Amino acid sequence: MEMGIQKTEALLRLTAISLLVLTACLVGFDSQRKVIFYIDKKASFKDLRALVGLVYITSLAAAYNLVQLSCSSFSARCKRSSLQSCRYLAWLRFILDQAAVYVVFAGNLAATQHALLVVTGEDEFQWLKWCNKYTRFCVQIGGSLLCGFVASLAMIFIASISAFNLFRLYSPTHFMRLKPKS
Repeated sequence: MEMGIQKTEALLRLTAISLLVLTACLVGFDSQRKVIFYIDKKASFKDLRALVGLVYITSLAAAYNLVQLSCSSFSARCKRSSLQSCRYLAWLRFILDQAAVYVVFAGNLAATQHALLVVTGEDEFQWLKWCNKYTRFCVQIGGSLLCGFVASLAMIFIASISAFNLFRLYSPTHFMRLKPKS
């Protein structure tokens, strides 16, 4: 069962890494030029601060998952040694996985909200609807946001596995007491 959990976690981390890199690339390389009333206009992700933040967040989350994937062999060796030494590593992985999920999900939500303003426009602030003029730009941003949310879902499952790996170290009958060695 232990090997199955490790393989599932590795597969989920690889999926999350690829989706996060895809999200960062789709947003980061997205731009479109259009001539409007004899003026050359360009829409790019740098025009929307939430999209710039999304590129940074997804890049850092992909790097974090890559580091965790490479450190999984160390944690497998730790599980074979004493439970007391594994406890601190398990708590650290649990907290970092939780933080990564929350940050990636929040970054995607902020970018989605900003993108929604671009789609609908806002008359009171005199913000124009971009998607009427820059259709390819908007479709690519929408696809990248979808990839980001799927990556968040994969990271939720990763955080669940790290929670399972942490809390199985503790005794089910005594609150927050380590299991005795068997």
